[in-house]
Amino acid sequence: MFTGSMVAIITPFRNGKVDEKALGNLIEFQVKGGTDAIIPCGTTGESATLDYDEHYRVIELTIETVNKRVPVIAGTGANSTDETIMMTKKAKELRADGVLLVTPYYNKPPQEGLYQHYRKVAEEVDIPIVLYNVPGRTGVNMIPTTVARLAEIENIVAIKEATGDMKQVSEVIRLCGERITVLSGDDFTTFPLLCLGGKGVISVSANVAPSDVAGMIDAFIDGKIDDARSLHYRLEPLNQAMFLETNPIPVKTALGMMGKCTDELRLPLCPMSDSNKEKLRRALNDYGLL
Repeated sequence: MFTGSMVAIITPFRNGKVDEKALGNLIEFQVKGGTDAIIPCGTTGESATLDYDEHYRVIELTIETVNKRVPVIAGTGANSTDETIMMTKKAKELRADGVLLVTPYYNKPPQEGLYQHYRKVAEEVDIPIVLYNVPGRTGVNMIPTTVARLAEIENIVAIKEATGDMKQVSEVIRLCGERITVLSGDDFTTFPLLCLGGKGVISVSANVAPSDVAGMIDAFIDGKIDDARSLHYRLEPLNQAMFLETNPIPVKTALGMMGKCTDELRLPLCPMSDSNKEKLRRALNDYGLL
């Protein structure tokens, strides 16, 4: 259902508020660049510091601007199941095509708790669900056998795998087969994940280079493996630059350098250090983005 190059889009701010004009322009940049789906209010979208009204408005504006040209998958995950259900219901009301649900963070549920959490949301809200496994941020890893159990639920359709562990990805695909779509959650793993049977990426780097991220996946799907591999290696220095500091600090700084929006962040995220900013600038220059 959800495949290809999908962008975890930033949320641009100006003077402490969501910059709706800049967000609209960024969405157009993505659609024109060949991006296959837009994901607002994920980690890269600074969802943790959006209040409910802002969160819903960003989803609503994304859906309005996209206007059905590509799917919109709204980030509505939380570490409370009731809160996740509430936000997911709102995303469905706003006509999102699907939702991205991060594993509950901080409270570190056991595997059975993860299963019960996702099953409850899936039962309460009839909308396509993308699981999001990112233990480096949440403190909990959803293991392949749990994913396989969840893949039996009809409206759980995909997983964003951000462990960086190709052995785990391979096991998820082995256990689930075609019952769930596996997507890369780390740009540097996209090409190897495609080789294992994954179907795409939810990308940070696509914020700044949408056409190349989309081109790599399109080339792979078309059987042009050498072309896809070449784009993988071209993108690698940029992928590394996007994680010189905590995401989304570098990508938002990069978009600021490119004149796409301000580089304004919300605390506890802070401006990029001068030394890393210079490394980022060199990477963007070398890539031809500045």
